[in-house]
Amino acid sequence: MESNEAAELFAALGQTTRLDLIRALLAEGPTGMPAGDIAEQLGVAASTLSFHLRALEQAELVVVRRYGRSLVYAANPKRLRDLLGYFAAAYCGFSTFHRTALGTFLDTLTSETPLMATDPYNVLFLCTRNSARSIMAEAILNKIGGQRFRANSAGSAPAEEGPLPEVLSQLKAMGHEVSALRSKSWDEFIQPSAPKIDFVIALCDTLSGQVCPDFGTTVVTASWPMPDPAKFSGSPVERATMLNELYASLRRRLEIFINLPITSLNKLSLQAKLDELADPHALAR
Repeated sequence: MESNEAAELFAALGQTTRLDLIRALLAEGPTGMPAGDIAEQLGVAASTLSFHLRALEQAELVVVRRYGRSLVYAANPKRLRDLLGYFAAAYCGFSTFHRTALGTFLDTLTSETPLMATDPYNVLFLCTRNSARSIMAEAILNKIGGQRFRANSAGSAPAEEGPLPEVLSQLKAMGHEVSALRSKSWDEFIQPSAPKIDFVIALCDTLSGQVCPDFGTTVVTASWPMPDPAKFSGSPVERATMLNELYASLRRRLEIFINLPITSLNKLSLQAKLDELADPHALAR
């Protein structure tokens, strides 16, 4: 790191609220915090927080990701490591022991543990009524994910009548097993007996206005907003076309997802890969 770059970082950090902000984000780790939670914890107005977050983001001291309509911020440990290393590299007064100790400490700032291989990875798809999109995603991933992935789906207000019949018909026509598919509450997946969730993928925008359950700090989340078949009122032919397009879009995303090098990526990198899949243009690359 050059001196002018270090000076810019210190200038970005040179304010009490920003230092408190970075400390709060470091305490949360790679999971990060929504802007509203940060404002409440620090006791600052949203407009003031936005100003400081923007300055830290421009300095690349924090990273931001979108979950639905919410923005979640996390400290950028590599940037902070480089800043501390700027001084450590120049200080010849350290003994070998102290240099080793400092190096170990600096390494901890960027040694985010990649998501460890599990057998299998548990993926939970969410949408409000759990009757169409998430049901379709569950069926697709369970078919193409082999032994590496186990998919489930749930919703905040699951449909009492269960999955849409035309969705089940579409899945059966594509060779999927549908007998076990049902609409269920996400509360099932926060019980002590529930499997540990590795990935949570929301498929509708409406979830962003609700408080999602806490699935733990290691879970990787993503939001892939997609049209709701229950709200589509076209002709039978148009509805069939829409379902075919929805199926193809989900399958393409999930084919990319299962081929990601999960064990070699840290959480922030994996998060970025999943966020990219929300963009339809990314599927054509």
